[in-house]
Parts: sequence; structure tokens; C-alpha cells
Amino acid sequence: MSEKPSFFAELKRRNVYKVAVAYAVASWLLIQIATQVFPFFEIPNWAVRLVVLLLIAGFPVALVFSWAFEITPEGIKRESEIEGDRSITHHTGRKIVWITVVLAIVAAALLAFQFYGPKFGGAAKNEAPAIPEKSIAVLPFDNLSEDKSNAYFAEGVQDEILTRLAKVADLKVISRTSTQHFKSTPEDLPAIAKQLGVAHILEGSVQKSNDQVRVNVQLINAMTDAHLWADTFDRKLTDIFAVESDIAKTIAETLQARLTGSEKTAMSKKPTENPEAYELYLKGRHFWNRRTEADIRKAIEYFHDAIEKDPSYALAYTGIADGYSVLTGYSNDAPKQYIERAIPAARRAVELDDSLAEAHTALANAIGADLQLPASEAEFKRSFALNPNYASAHQWYGEVLQSSGRFDEAIAEMRRARELDPLSLIINCVLASAYYSAGRYDEASREVQRAFDLDPNFGVAYWVRAQIEEAKGDFQHALADYEASRAGISSDAMNGMIACAYARAGKRAEAEKILHELTNESRHRFVSSYSLAQIHAILGNKDEAMRLIEKAFDERTIPIGGGGIGGPKIDHRFDSLHDDPRFQKLVAKYVGRPE
Repeated sequence: MSEKPSFFAELKRRNVYKVAVAYAVASWLLIQIATQVFPFFEIPNWAVRLVVLLLIAGFPVALVFSWAFEITPEGIKRESEIEGDRSITHHTGRKIVWITVVLAIVAAALLAFQFYGPKFGGAAKNEAPAIPEKSIAVLPFDNLSEDKSNAYFAEGVQDEILTRLAKVADLKVISRTSTQHFKSTPEDLPAIAKQLGVAHILEGSVQKSNDQVRVNVQLINAMTDAHLWADTFDRKLTDIFAVESDIAKTIAETLQARLTGSEKTAMSKKPTENPEAYELYLKGRHFWNRRTEADIRKAIEYFHDAIEKDPSYALAYTGIADGYSVLTGYSNDAPKQYIERAIPAARRAVELDDSLAEAHTALANAIGADLQLPASEAEFKRSFALNPNYASAHQWYGEVLQSSGRFDEAIAEMRRARELDPLSLIINCVLASAYYSAGRYDEASREVQRAFDLDPNFGVAYWVRAQIEEAKGDFQHALADYEASRAGISSDAMNGMIACAYARAGKRAEAEKILHELTNESRHRFVSSYSLAQIHAILGNKDEAMRLIEKAFDERTIPIGGGGIGGPKIDHRFDSLHDDPRFQKLVAKYVGRPE
């Protein structure tokens, strides 16, 4: 009487091992195909996850099937129904081996392409990424008014059309910051479109006389120079919102963008019934975009004037909130007073119009400056749901993520911001700073060079490059770049970083001299405690550094993003405090996880 075969011998006879290997190879191949092909057909990411889960669930089923059944010339039969001398499992096993070999060759070829293909074709792909067909840049509108002081109005019409288009998720719309680099009717449209990463350009002009407005627009396929649509609108000033809405809707329809019901409503919305309030708001945005302390203060005055004309004007409240929020970075005053004005204005804007993306962004930015990072994140996400094309919102949210130590997410948001605003100096710089914070110095250097290519005198670019050089131990060049950053960075922050660089370079006396000067000045005027805390921490004065960093938290002078400084969670100048329970408690409070 023959011995009963062992369990493992039976697994081998029934081809269970071979089925397992074949299933694993086939599953890996299917997952790779899904991840490569699904995005091409705009199939959502959850479909790839579903494929993975189904394949995992199918693995034990395949093994059980291989154990319990056999494929015969007559069809599939249960193993128990087949006599031993009639079993053909050995023939089936050879077929499985050959199928596995073929699949393995295909998988190896795909793997080789993924590793080596980019070396041959990837560089060109990165240099010239595919431009989506449903993409547009609204170039500056010519001001044809006899009164050249009406330039603000032409800017406002351009900005309003752009903003309405940006609410459509199916469109890629380039931010005004990048389009302002060009004239209304440039000569080389294909080159500009390529630089901005769009397929279409909208050109236009505005002529305003008293309460009459004429708006000319033409939509152009930048690759072919074909004029897809053009029109002239002669209306009263009170009808300007209807004109802007009609233009935006026609463009969306011409580009065959999918519009949801809420997007159609948002594009048709009239922000105010008062034309005087609208003009005051446009003047405010005109000065806000100049980004100097004097211009921002003037913008806030115009926004207040607009509210006097229309107390329910949500965008004007948003302007006030934006003005006070950014003023903290342009003034030497204590920032808390401005934050305390920005938050109520932003909340009022949300109360007046909860569907306004700009209001939620203003609130997110204001409460972020107030160091309420989790609440800020929630408001940013609400803003993206309402307007996915708001570049500044992606930038500011990226800086919140950066300061929280979530570098991969921060880089993704800032890359999205740059995609929407490719010529923005500040966005290119903060992206470089995010790479710096993540310790990816080569990528940081490459990104900051983009900003220098756009403007070799941009102060923030010197600021970010100095931090990269300091991290690499190149203190001589770092100190020179900190000095060169004066045009874009507050003097106290700059002097604080110079002192830290001196200390790290072994020049303690120079660092202590700057600390002494800043400390003396703080007795006569406001000096950020954060800068003082940095210097004390780098010099090893831990107790004084802790006192000052806690004071900085109360002052709200801890930076969000900060062009790379980014607050205590990521600022390497506080490395000596990492083991201090007081510092750990402060960091937990800063990122929104109080102990």
C-alpha cells in the first residue's frame, strides 16, 4: 500500500506554488498598466486602488481554486473526481510556467522602461510638458479711455473675467501675476502660451467714459493663431458684471469645459449692486497688487470706502482682510494688531457670502497668521472646492504645510501654485524654500535659480539662496546673500539670520554684537522676539531662547513658511532645544496638537 503524499508534495502536484507565482507576476503587471493607463483616460485614482484590492482579494481564491479544481480537456472538474492516472496537472504546470515566463518578460521590459526610459525621453518631457487643451491665460486689457487714470478699471475687468473662469474646475486658468508680464496684444503668442503652459489666450481692451463702458475681447488658439471668438460689448457701468459673466461663460463653452450647476451660479454672481462701491474696490485691488507698505495701506482705505457705499459687499471685506494679513510682512509694526483686524473682516466676508472662495482664503490666511494652523487648513480646503485655480491659496496653504513639517504635501501645493502662476517670483521662491526645508538642497538651488532668471534683483530669492548656502556650510556666500536680501526682507529678520550665520561660522563675537544691538533697539521700538530667540538658541543660551520663542508665539511673530525659516517645527536654528520638554510643548501647540 503506497504512502499518502505529504501536504507540501500535494501543493506541488496540484500546481499551487506555480499558480501563486503566476498570479503575483500577473497582478504586478496589471497594477502597473492601471497606474499608467487610467490617468490617460481621466479615470479617478480610486479605480486604481480598487484594482489593487480586487487583486489582493483574488489571491487566496486563486490558490483555493488551484487546490480544489483541475483544468481538463473536458473542462473544469473537482480534483476529487479525477483518478490519479488520468490527472494532467504536470502538463498544466508546464503551461503555467511558460505563461509565467512570458508575463515576467513583459513585466521586466516595463520595469526597464520605467527606470531607463526617462533618461532618454524624460528630459524632453519635463522641458515641454503636455499643455491641456482646456487652458487659458487672460492677458492685460488695453486701457483705451481718454482718462488714463482709468487703468485700474481695465485691470479690474481683466481680473474679474479671470476670477470667474478660475471657478471652473475643468479649466486651467493662469493667475494675473504671470499674465501681467505681457502686453495685451503681444507679437509671439505661441512662445507666450508655451511659457505660461496654456493653449488659449484672451486679449481685450476697455474704454470707459462716465457711466458708459465698451469692452472688446477676442479668444485665440495660441498654437494655430486661429481666432475662435470675438465680440464687442457696449453697456452702462451698472451692467459690467453681466458683461464679465457673459464673456466668461462664452469662453468656457468655446473650450468645451464641463460646468457644474454651482459653477454656473458662481460665474453669474453679481458681487455688488453699487457701481461706486465696485470702482472703489477695483482701486483698492490696484494698490494692493503693488505690495508696498504705503500702497497696501491705501488699498485698505479704498476697501473701507467701498463698504461705506455697500455694507454687504463681501469682496470689499475680503480686501480688508487680505490687506491687513499681508501688511504684517511689509511693516515693522507688531503684527498682532493687524491680525486682529484681518480675522473679523474675513469672517464678515464669509458670513455675507459663504460661496466666495476669496473670503475663505482670506480667513484661512488670517487665522494661519494667528497660528491656528488646523483651522486654517480647513478653510483652505473649502476655498479649493470653490475655486481650484487660485494660485495664491495653494501657495499660502503650502506654507502652512511647510511650517507643520509636511514637506511632500507642501511641495505638491506649491508646484500646483506655480503651474497656475509660473512667472510669480514669490511662488518660485517659496517652492525653493520648501525643498530647502525638506533637505533637498539641489532641487532648492535649481528652483531658486528660476526666480533669479525672472528677476536678478528679487530680495526674497537672495534670502532663500542664503539659507541653502548656510545649510551647506558656505557661510561666506550666505552672508553676502543675506545682505543682498534687504530689498525684500525686514531688517530685523535679516540681521537675526546674519547673526546666526556668523555664530555657525565660528564668529561668535560678530553674532553677539548684532544680538546686543537688536536687544538695545527692542527697548525703544518693536523688534520681533523670534529673531532674538534664533540668535540666543544658536549661541546656546537655551533658557533665554525659550523665553523669547514663547514670547514670539504670543506676539504672533513666528513665521508661516517664512521663505524657509518656517517656525520652530522646522527651523534648524532651534536644534539645540529639541530635547527640551518646554520646546516640545510649544511645537505641539504651534502645529495644533497641544499636550
